[in-house]
Amino acid sequence: MNRHFSIEKDAQGIAWVCFDSADSGANVLTEEVLEAFDQTLVQVAQMHPRGMVVISGKSSGFIAGADVKAFADVPGVASAEQHILRVHEIFHRLESMAFPTVAAISGFCLGGGLELALACDYRVCTKDADTRLGFPEVKLGIFPGYGGSVRATRLLGDIKALELMLGGRTLSGRAALRIGLVDQAVPRRQLRAAAMALIARNRRPRRAGWLKRLPRLFPLRPLSARLLAGQVAKRAARAHYPAPYELLDHWRACGGDESAMYASEARNVARLINASAAQNLIRVFLLQDRLKSEGNKADFDVRHVHVVGGGVMGGDIAAWCALRGQRVTLQDRAPEYLARAVERAHALFRHKLRDPYRVQAAIDRLMPDHHGSGVRSADVVIEAIFEDIDAKRALYGQLEPQMKSDALLATNTSSIPLATLGADLARPGRLVGLHFFNPVAKMPLLEIVHDQQTEAEALSKATAFARHIDKLPLKVRSSPGFLVNRVLMPYLLEAVELLEEGIPATLVDRAAVAFGMPMGPIELADTVGLDICLSVADKMAEALQNPVPTRLRELVEAGHLGRKSGQGFFVWRDGRAVKPAERGLVPLTEPEISDRLILRLINESVACLREGIVADADLLDAGVIFGTGFAPFRGGPMHYAHSRGTGELQLRLNEFEDRFGQHFHADPGWAAFA
Repeated sequence: MNRHFSIEKDAQGIAWVCFDSADSGANVLTEEVLEAFDQTLVQVAQMHPRGMVVISGKSSGFIAGADVKAFADVPGVASAEQHILRVHEIFHRLESMAFPTVAAISGFCLGGGLELALACDYRVCTKDADTRLGFPEVKLGIFPGYGGSVRATRLLGDIKALELMLGGRTLSGRAALRIGLVDQAVPRRQLRAAAMALIARNRRPRRAGWLKRLPRLFPLRPLSARLLAGQVAKRAARAHYPAPYELLDHWRACGGDESAMYASEARNVARLINASAAQNLIRVFLLQDRLKSEGNKADFDVRHVHVVGGGVMGGDIAAWCALRGQRVTLQDRAPEYLARAVERAHALFRHKLRDPYRVQAAIDRLMPDHHGSGVRSADVVIEAIFEDIDAKRALYGQLEPQMKSDALLATNTSSIPLATLGADLARPGRLVGLHFFNPVAKMPLLEIVHDQQTEAEALSKATAFARHIDKLPLKVRSSPGFLVNRVLMPYLLEAVELLEEGIPATLVDRAAVAFGMPMGPIELADTVGLDICLSVADKMAEALQNPVPTRLRELVEAGHLGRKSGQGFFVWRDGRAVKPAERGLVPLTEPEISDRLILRLINESVACLREGIVADADLLDAGVIFGTGFAPFRGGPMHYAHSRGTGELQLRLNEFEDRFGQHFHADPGWAAFA
């Protein structure tokens, strides 16, 4: 018995090891916990049980994985390797027990948690929707290091195991059963009985058949690794995200030789975890945790959401809320808009949920409400109509008298200040901005917009609501463009400036992608819609002294709106941009192009810090990463600025101001930031 594990031997002689980490809401494999687990295994062995079941005492899940916070403070490669070798010893002890062992999994079983489960003879999990199993390590810039690459390939076969580790995705209980990751998937009420049955059966633990082991043979291994590397290259460049390629190198060198694989795991994961890419990705993981902690679900009991506006944005907000378990009413002035929104919602439910019963339950939670009768009972009312101040104010005049006194009133405006919108409200303090990003189902960030009039209770409710619908809340002060649009717009406008100087669009986008952005700015503008870009740019132009490039306005006036019209900066066919080959000499190098783009974004970020748009630089980094996709392996714009050197970047801004104009003038906030 210790702080983290309890042992109970039942009448059948089975030892039940309950993992309930002290002082934590989730089971995490810290060094203290791992040593306690080793002591527990020694105690259980001395009890000579008929079998052992490892089960969680947490409602949140089985094991969330290794201690990521400790990864951020690794003292060096040698220390990391020593830690990994020690975990290998502990998991070898588990694997070598003289009696059958079972991992009884409910909820999440991720990373090191799955590696522990694989060291057991058998695994049984629940079929619940919240049960997820997987190896997310590549998202942290490493690969499984607690024996996972050895045991996963042994169990699943090399290709299936590598695909699971390379993708970093998680599987449901049913999907884990289909690929053989678990031995059984059962309803939660049957979890203990299923674990006992596996011990009673006491069959030899499963291993992959000879056909699935073929790729590890030397003549096939290099070819298989090369093919898998080609698939990875479609998603991530080795220069930016080395971990999946390092995993393949590790397997190509040692696959099939378990002793060599264990040693290679310890050596290579220790080296990777100390590299800058992993440290920055770990930083992003911790920033995500910080955003999650900004909202507490217990602060606001949300059961009914009413959305006004059945266009793409409003409809998708309503669909997302219904998907995440809320009862939703969706209002629009025209029933045909509601029909289209509901159709899109059903497609989302089918794509995300797969299970027909869960799909139907989500459909039942979303109710078209042409007349707006849902306003009276809603806990949250979200306005998502077009960007017109007078129209929004008029709508609030209708909504406010009908709303419950404790309901939250929110606007999805992307640029209009709260003070302007709430000027005629009886209680302007309960109006907040809930700025979702498009596409709603993919973008994790939710800007929580507030100003000096915002009631503390309204702000607390808004952040709590964000967590109820699984979004990351970022509190931003109301100002033109808030944070994400504010820093993104100069980046997009600089891309158009480059086009006007004769730089090919393909080259502009390639420079941004080479820096690490998920998509080039020209393709991004076309995807968002040039009319939307122009609207936001016009609203921000005066306040931020960002003149709108002539070419953007001309394209919109000609009806060339980007992807949705079939032509913008690029011609679009079958949903893809047709990018012409580059011809002729270009007056700028690729690094100069990427610097022009990224420095506009960073300079505006410094201005946002100076003005207090967000509380600190870490939150700014989090917002820009999760709101724009800013190269995660660089750790965020402010972190990148410090890593590259604030002095160097200011000199570069001065150089660009001399060469390209006033819009590169360094913001006064650089002095304080440096």
